[in-house]
Amino acid sequence: MSEDLDLILADTEDTMRKGINHLESELGKIRAGKASPAMLDGITVEYYGAPTPIAQVANVSVLDARTLSIQPWEKNMVQPIERAIMAANIGVTPQNDGVIIRIFMPPLTEERRKELFKRASAEGEQSKVAIRNVRRDAIEQVKKLQKDGMSEDAAKDAEKTVQDLTDKFIALVDKHLAAKEKEMMAV
Repeated sequence: MSEDLDLILADTEDTMRKGINHLESELGKIRAGKASPAMLDGITVEYYGAPTPIAQVANVSVLDARTLSIQPWEKNMVQPIERAIMAANIGVTPQNDGVIIRIFMPPLTEERRKELFKRASAEGEQSKVAIRNVRRDAIEQVKKLQKDGMSEDAAKDAEKTVQDLTDKFIALVDKHLAAKEKEMMAV
């Protein structure tokens, strides 16, 4: 019975951690006025008939705080990469010199910062909902174990442990959101 409980708790923590990892990757895609290669995550380009992430067909690097450089490994990929970035509508216009694509980050306006923070907050809220759903599922599993013969005290302890995990991960979400807000609001 105890090993079932340990498995439930380990699985709960692992799933909540995956939710935090997802939040981190989503927040990384939201630009905060600084150039970041993570902005291009999720943008694919047609490469020999297959949709391929830009990072797998070019070297993406940060030249300075506001400039991103994309150097395709094959010269014929410059135009398709530029078109893919334009189609992704990430709020920037790529500059192409025939060899390298540069993306200059314009400074964020106050209105745009607030809009981006709303998007970040929505991602945080989705993460909190996912974490609470994991908590609900774990508590249901604990109650099922209790029906199968686990003591009431052990079930209450397990539920408290699940709640503690939930609180810990929700605090982590808040911490990530606060850091992202600070990054966005810095001029």
